[in-house]
Amino acid sequence: MHARTLTPVLAATLAAGLVTAGQAHAATTDTQTGVRAARVVTYDAGASAEFRAAVDRGAAIWNESVDGVELRPAGSGQRADIRVLADDGWPRARVTSLGNGTVYIGRQAVDQGHDTIRISAHELGHILGLPDRKPGPCTSLMSGSSAGVSCANPYPDTAERAEVEDNFARRASPSGLSPAGAGTVRSAG
Repeated sequence: MHARTLTPVLAATLAAGLVTAGQAHAATTDTQTGVRAARVVTYDAGASAEFRAAVDRGAAIWNESVDGVELRPAGSGQRADIRVLADDGWPRARVTSLGNGTVYIGRQAVDQGHDTIRISAHELGHILGLPDRKPGPCTSLMSGSSAGVSCANPYPDTAERAEVEDNFARRASPSGLSPAGAGTVRSAG
């Protein structure tokens, strides 16, 4: 008799546990307030050399612009979701999954006169699931270098902000891959 009584309860408990486990990658919602907590994505800009301040500002711009994700510097000894490196090539991002990957702040674009904060925010945008949108106006962060060297706008436009919010609200797939897919390399150029 107890087995029959416990079986539906046990089944319901296990089902609830599986649903909760399946949502482990999603942002959590406070049950009392109904407010959805931002997913924290950590970054390590320790190898970004002279671009460290620009990377921190690019992350802060995303934090000011969206609610579904928060970019934070990784703590000491903590493995970061995003690694940011300086190199002599063109800026680019290697996306491994939504909120994970490597950003390269390439000196080639900086030497040509492109704004370092715009480059940083643009490349972080790729890690947050945004594609390049070229050619494009200066008002579009993801237009990258197609907006010209005089463009210093580091802010995502309304559509870009909405797309990042949607990416982190729905989590594109159970594996957490961004809509662009794993292993995608995107460039600011």
